[in-house]
Amino acid sequence: MTDVTARDLIAMFDAIGTMIETNKGHLSELDGVIGDADHGVTMDIGFSAVREALAALDASASDPTTVFNTAAKSFLNAVGASSGPLYATAFMRAGAAVKGKASLDRDAMVDAVAAMAKGIQDRGKATRGEKTMVDAWLPGAEAAEAARDAGRPLNACLAAAAAAAEEGAEATKAMMATKGRASRLGERAIGHMDPGAASAALMLKTIAETFAG
Repeated sequence: MTDVTARDLIAMFDAIGTMIETNKGHLSELDGVIGDADHGVTMDIGFSAVREALAALDASASDPTTVFNTAAKSFLNAVGASSGPLYATAFMRAGAAVKGKASLDRDAMVDAVAAMAKGIQDRGKATRGEKTMVDAWLPGAEAAEAARDAGRPLNACLAAAAAAAEEGAEATKAMMATKGRASRLGERAIGHMDPGAASAALMLKTIAETFAG
């Protein structure tokens, strides 16, 4: 595809918002087993705010950094729970990674995905294997970078990210949580997918689908 514009990113966030709205019940059910059963609702509130804020932007007069920064501010303002600062940091880092670019080529878009993953990891002070969204975001970002390094086109890089994130989310079922509310359950959390990893995998799948062409 041609380079990713601000308009394309707005469409991407809109698609993510639609996906979250569709899956909010499922995500809250996952959270009900090991958390406080509100992850889907919280994410839906956040992305509804993002969609509303981005709809008010003049896409033709905006650059990718403006889109990411607007998404960050609106998500944080709408969501006070832990996912608020995490995704606000993710989107701010993505905006910083592509600062000054009028549109994003393959390398810049992969950099944005990697920046989101790193932002979430840094803000949450999490590492892989702790049964968090990092277990989906980090493998996803690494797979995208590996595909880019192998010379694959953007759609293949994002498809690789989605597949690795899904695999990472699935792997959280076997993990014992060491962070957040789920950590109180000890071994009882084993066998259940982390809801944050589940939503992260769905997000990366939606991003891949948005740019599949």
